[in-house]
Amino acid sequence: MAEAYVVEAVRTAGGRRKGQLAGWHPADLAGEVLNALVDRTGIDPAAIDDVIMGCVTQAGEQGFAFGRNAVLASRLPTSVPAVTIDRQCGSSQQAVQFAAQAVMSGTQDIVIAAGGESMTRAPMFSNVSLHEEKGMGGPFSERILERFGVRTFSQFVGAEMVAAKYGFDREALDRFALSSHRRAAAATTAGAFDREIVPVIGANGQPHVHDEGVRHDATLESIAAVKPLTEGGVISAANASQICDGASAALIVSARALQAHGLTPIARIHHLTVTGGDPVIMLEEPIRATRRALERSGMRIEDIDLYEVNEAFASIPLAWRQAIGADPDRLNVNGGAIALGHPLGATGTKLLATLIHALRARGKRYGLQTMCEGGGMANVTIVEAL
Repeated sequence: MAEAYVVEAVRTAGGRRKGQLAGWHPADLAGEVLNALVDRTGIDPAAIDDVIMGCVTQAGEQGFAFGRNAVLASRLPTSVPAVTIDRQCGSSQQAVQFAAQAVMSGTQDIVIAAGGESMTRAPMFSNVSLHEEKGMGGPFSERILERFGVRTFSQFVGAEMVAAKYGFDREALDRFALSSHRRAAAATTAGAFDREIVPVIGANGQPHVHDEGVRHDATLESIAAVKPLTEGGVISAANASQICDGASAALIVSARALQAHGLTPIARIHHLTVTGGDPVIMLEEPIRATRRALERSGMRIEDIDLYEVNEAFASIPLAWRQAIGADPDRLNVNGGAIALGHPLGATGTKLLATLIHALRARGKRYGLQTMCEGGGMANVTIVEAL
């Protein structure tokens, strides 16, 4: 089978809600990472076959062919098409997998996988809530709700269910959250993110180059002081991912394109998996997806040098680590979404950028990326750094 290579992977630094990136129209922000790929790789933009853009809240400024609007806001020619996809939090990770599949099938040679999300300007769930407020109904039919014996599906309930199932109390989740902040703070100070970040002008008029949500002074006491989201629960805003504005992108190409355009790859796509599971507990699926990916790739978790497991809630990477038997020192080594933010549809390619650059900085070979997704789905991507 033909190979798919990553030539470059970039992201903006995360912006807090109503923070440094709040002034950016999301199409313009996504257009900036498309421009950065062209600038950094020297690729002829007219040679790009497609742009696959992940976005979760496809409403308002992120509605009406958001991916195409990002192309129109960029310096790419209008001859470059685009499509917008929604696999919930895994949207741009799925964009990577679709791009890789297009390249591996031989139907396309140069594809950009990307994601964009302004959680400030297109608030989470607004694509549902605004319709419900107008009496237009919601996404879950009575047939679906009756099948699963619930009145709604909730990621917050799912996160609590995962914590209870795997035996994690509030202190365990808070300690993991503290570790995320400490690792992200150390990585920021050491310049570990510099290579992957695309500078854009922030609300203060200065280049925005550092993730805004990292709390360099975080303590276990300050995290524990935050009230749980539900009475008697263990999930709080402090041990869950931060609302975040951001965009990210990766250039995925064939071996033929590498030669024809004089490109140098930074990674190779080694394996792709996506699975679906229980939509009620919802967020446990990365465990099953990882097991399937390892089996199908003929690998063991010990063969993987670094893992990026999205920190939607602290209970998810903790449960994954416990169930898979993964080395905690290889997990989210530069922190995760609890500290760095989770810009929904942009997180997949954001994590890919961080994973590849972390592997290369350490001289390591294989990395595995996975995340929980609404509806009980999960993607797993294994890459080989070059």
